[in-house]
Amino acid sequence: MAAYLFRRLLLVIPTLFGIIAINFAVIQFAPGGPVDQMIAEMRGHGDMSSRLTGASSDLGGAGTYRGSRGLDPHMIADLKKMFGFDKPPLTRFVEMVGGYLRFDFGRSFFRDQSVLHLVAQRLAVSVSLGLWSTLLIYMISIPLGIAKAVRDGSRFDLASSAVVLVGYAIPSFLFAILLVVLFAGGSFLHWFPLRGLTSEGASSWSWGARVADYAWHMVLPTIAVVASGFASLTMLTKNCFLEEIRKQYTVTARAKGASEPRVLYGHVFRNAMLLIVAGFPQAFIGILFTSQLLVEIVFSLDGLGLLGFQAAIQRDYPVMFGTLYIFTLLGLLLQIVGDTLYTLVDPRIDFEARR
Repeated sequence: MAAYLFRRLLLVIPTLFGIIAINFAVIQFAPGGPVDQMIAEMRGHGDMSSRLTGASSDLGGAGTYRGSRGLDPHMIADLKKMFGFDKPPLTRFVEMVGGYLRFDFGRSFFRDQSVLHLVAQRLAVSVSLGLWSTLLIYMISIPLGIAKAVRDGSRFDLASSAVVLVGYAIPSFLFAILLVVLFAGGSFLHWFPLRGLTSEGASSWSWGARVADYAWHMVLPTIAVVASGFASLTMLTKNCFLEEIRKQYTVTARAKGASEPRVLYGHVFRNAMLLIVAGFPQAFIGILFTSQLLVEIVFSLDGLGLLGFQAAIQRDYPVMFGTLYIFTLLGLLLQIVGDTLYTLVDPRIDFEARR
């Protein structure tokens, strides 16, 4: 197992390099870079990201945005030098990768802060929302999936399937908007705050009051992520248990006089939970990368999702590539953790024996 993990860790390096290289190459053809944004600001047009149809990107080095016509060419050259676009793309890519190897992600073009500092400020918010949401999804889905498997075809199974269908059908951001309208002062009740994770002046409160305030702010965002994430895991749990319940060893255990709880939790549970428990890291990464992005935007949570979204709108490339690098590295490492969990849940699994 140690040799397998060592090979997986070595594989992280070329995988990271490939993902960063592909995205860097794609961004060369994206219209409207930081220089274009600065030109738009100088001309008083504000954010030009929605106006750059058919324009050439300043990253390519050859094309220039049509909004730069009439401006001093020396000023355009100074802007490109300020953002580092006076160098060839290959040179910039090599410098960027060299910095990433030292965990130096550069500085944001528009925030005057290092990318690492921006990520560190917001990482706790995203991880907190992702972790609580994932834990609640597992705490709801596993018991519900087991109950559906045991009562397969019953009224409970049909009724709970309707709830699961709603979870499948409603995207997390739409459910988040519904929660805002119902419970955050939209049109009905104002039980929960609309923005952020802390109330104004909370830093001077006692430790217990700050924890309660944090939990109060986390209720609606967590519910929005959980409501759209529990459906697939519930059905996976049900199907895994149904498959194991119908196998020969469960029939043998019942024939030997084992009680139903003993059969279910002493024999079936371990085999059925293999994919579910070992998939926890991947589920966490999936929620962190996709499900909570729009939820962070709806509730104005200052997390990595909102940071990456704003960086994409502003064409803040150091922040875009820095968050991509961190997300990718975290995802690859958690995939290795998932493989390790497989062997902990079922020691019979030996990755070294695979060919």
